[in-house]
Amino acid sequence: VSAGFELSGTARQGQLLLTGPLGATAARARWGPGLVLLARAGGAEERYADLDELAQAALGEAVPMAALFSWLRGRAWPGAVSTARADGAPGFEQLGWQIHLGRWADGAVEAVRTAPPAITVRARVELPA
Repeated sequence: VSAGFELSGTARQGQLLLTGPLGATAARARWGPGLVLLARAGGAEERYADLDELAQAALGEAVPMAALFSWLRGRAWPGAVSTARADGAPGFEQLGWQIHLGRWADGAVEAVRTAPPAITVRARVELPA
């Protein structure tokens, strides 16, 4: 399955826009202190306990959303142990994911979970100046 996403904010407060392969909005999520909501295209808003539960519902798989914010900034998440990549390439391994930073200078990050089902998250990062 291929989809696009636009993520803004922080793990504490932010927004996520999910689009399908043809660019149509599939879902929109927003969260803040005490509030985690997901609105699917054509549906009512759904409440979730936290970002991990939201990710499972929105994406169909567990994606460590709090860690993703750090990964997209090219650094390991401070909430879990990380190690250098076994292949010596730029990046690190954390929470069962390999974070590839070889194209970081171009604004590209890739997070890969090889455990079944395998997931690859590719992102073009545009950080505020």
